[in-house]
Amino acid sequence: MVPYNYSLGIFLLFLIGSSSAQLSTDYYSKSCPNVFNTVKSQVHSAILKEARMGASLLRLFFHDCFVNGCDGSILLDDTSSFTGEKRAAPNFNSARGFEVVDNIKSAVENVCPGVVSCADILAIAARDSVQILGGPSWNVKLGRRDATTASQAAANNSIPPPTSNLNALVSRFNALGLSTNDLVALSGSHTIGQARCTNFRARIYNETNNLDAALAQTRRSNCPRPSGSRDNNLAPLDLQTPRAFDNNYYKNLVNRRGLLHSDQQLFNGGSTDSIVRSYSGNPASFASDFAAAMIKMGDISPLTGSNGQIRKNCRRIN
Repeated sequence: MVPYNYSLGIFLLFLIGSSSAQLSTDYYSKSCPNVFNTVKSQVHSAILKEARMGASLLRLFFHDCFVNGCDGSILLDDTSSFTGEKRAAPNFNSARGFEVVDNIKSAVENVCPGVVSCADILAIAARDSVQILGGPSWNVKLGRRDATTASQAAANNSIPPPTSNLNALVSRFNALGLSTNDLVALSGSHTIGQARCTNFRARIYNETNNLDAALAQTRRSNCPRPSGSRDNNLAPLDLQTPRAFDNNYYKNLVNRRGLLHSDQQLFNGGSTDSIVRSYSGNPASFASDFAAAMIKMGDISPLTGSNGQIRKNCRRIN
């Protein structure tokens, strides 16, 4: 009988545990081979109904990953005994697309019940939204499990507000393992979607030194100066091609046409100017870097192995 090597046994268990805890692009290849087609069909239908939904689904993934990792916590509804993240300042009256996620989850449950996490659905839907709107595609890493907790306080503190300056943005992204280049690339998601008046009012009235005058005049017509007046009126983040995922966002920044303060901070005489200028003239470089940064963001603190659960309903814990 060969003597058992305790140290080797522990080492092998460690390796097995580590490998099972890693995300992989083929995670559902046997357990749910139709997951990608199922999700994409639902995302495509949602975007056909409302082009803005692509940006909303992409934003849900951002706001999920930035709060205690990519764990589906943003999808949990409040209950009498539980306070989730939906009413946190960055999400309240702003985060949207939850009904679409419900539809995706229902469709996936029909083909593979109890297999695919809500956190992974967000990751796939974000990729599909970008691709459907003309942006790059990438191989989504999967295997996340869903959180059984959420934190409104963490959501308030972890998601950079549109008033952020460059140093605050760099610091927050760096804290999550994302580089300054990742920050600029991921900010390119603002080539689609819309912002509420309350999030750009201060910029269009107070930042005339680095804001195109014509854009300021256009935006003021739908966003009056007094706070509380038409706060929820919307404006496209990219006036040129608001429904196409392209590099016009960076061209706008070079021309002082960033709608949010945090956007224009990326091109305002600081360390990120050169990256913005590069992306403004090289859409292929932006597309490649964006895809790589999305994969990197999807790796932030996932729940794997026996942690978390596979929620049957994305809005509540099993």
